[in-house]
Amino acid sequence: MISSVKGTHDILPGEVEKWQYVERVARELCGRYGYVEIRTPVIEREELFVKGTGGTTDIVQKEMYTFTDKGGERISLRPEATPSMVRAYVEHALEQALPVVKLFTMGPMFRHERPQKGRYRQFHQLNVEVFGQNDPAIDAEVIDLAWSLVAGLGIARAELVINSVGCAACRPKFQEALLAALGDDLPRLCQDCQRRAKTNPLRIYDCKVEADQPIIDRLPHSVDYLCEPCATHFAGVKAQLDAWGIPWRISHRLVRGLDYYTRTTFEVLGETLGAQNAILGGGRYDGLVKDLGGPDRTGIGFAAGLERLVLALPDGSTAAAPARAFVVAIGDDGRAEALRLLRELRQAGLPAQMELEARGMKAQMKRADRLQARIALIVGGDELARGEVTLRDMRTGDQRAVPRPGVVEAARALLA
Repeated sequence: MISSVKGTHDILPGEVEKWQYVERVARELCGRYGYVEIRTPVIEREELFVKGTGGTTDIVQKEMYTFTDKGGERISLRPEATPSMVRAYVEHALEQALPVVKLFTMGPMFRHERPQKGRYRQFHQLNVEVFGQNDPAIDAEVIDLAWSLVAGLGIARAELVINSVGCAACRPKFQEALLAALGDDLPRLCQDCQRRAKTNPLRIYDCKVEADQPIIDRLPHSVDYLCEPCATHFAGVKAQLDAWGIPWRISHRLVRGLDYYTRTTFEVLGETLGAQNAILGGGRYDGLVKDLGGPDRTGIGFAAGLERLVLALPDGSTAAAPARAFVVAIGDDGRAEALRLLRELRQAGLPAQMELEARGMKAQMKRADRLQARIALIVGGDELARGEVTLRDMRTGDQRAVPRPGVVEAARALLA
């Protein structure tokens, strides 16, 4: 037997219904908030993620699936969606094509990291992005959409955490204070943190090594070093969240793991997910569009892992399967008419199935039970002679004869 690749997983019947539920809720919410769908390729040029995600990130340095194609070009499987969405925004001049550029996408991403519960090498994300809007109210709207997604899925015991990491004007001063505070403690940190101190000091706050945590807990907070515009912007975000009644707390450790973030960052944490408790996260990335060759436009968005949303769903939260009809054929003549009726039901928009191999009535009724059919429509020689179909209520066992022309409407009434 050839098994699946390590770090990938099949989404099987019984589980896929949860995914469909999450996707349906997400699409409905995005539409309600005015976001339109975009679909980008799963392969991109390597340089897109080196420039966009950041050459110093673990994603680019350690986790990205990259290869040289037959034309000699370096190609990467996308590890995240934001750079791809920025590329599409620039390449297709969406600023001119859309009245407001508010986008969402869903699809697979790829990272070569250690597989664990809710985290795979091929995983799936919902991404939401807004371009060209600067007001703190749009930050609050994006956070509101993220919070409404969690609430709409019935995920209880969730928490919203926010922070501001400043901008190019005030971040250097914070980084200087951070490195000064580390001082002689820097050699005591893990090798990753020592490397990050040289490439992107803020990412020291992302460290998960237990022995490093007491040192990191004593480090300064980015919100204490914000310039006036950044401080005013962050105050506006908090005020709007308060006005909407969305609960939040500041997490000084929240810097997010990518190089492009500026100002607002946020995460929604799920208390039922264990140590890896982030359900979704995002923030503002005001310089990324320009860095990738576009106009100087702001951006903000978030990514939600679909695997983690599915894990966090409460029991029984998927939508119930639609009530089905099952067509039972008796004899060759009954089979021909049953096949005609089966298609009529489906063409009328009613879920209907039938045993397509010739079997006895008892076997067909057993199949109807296994499929949890709501009604059975029995077509045999006697029914044909009378111009009728026998309709059986599978819950009560009651059955009655229905004239053939009225069968579809009778079935519709019981399946409603």
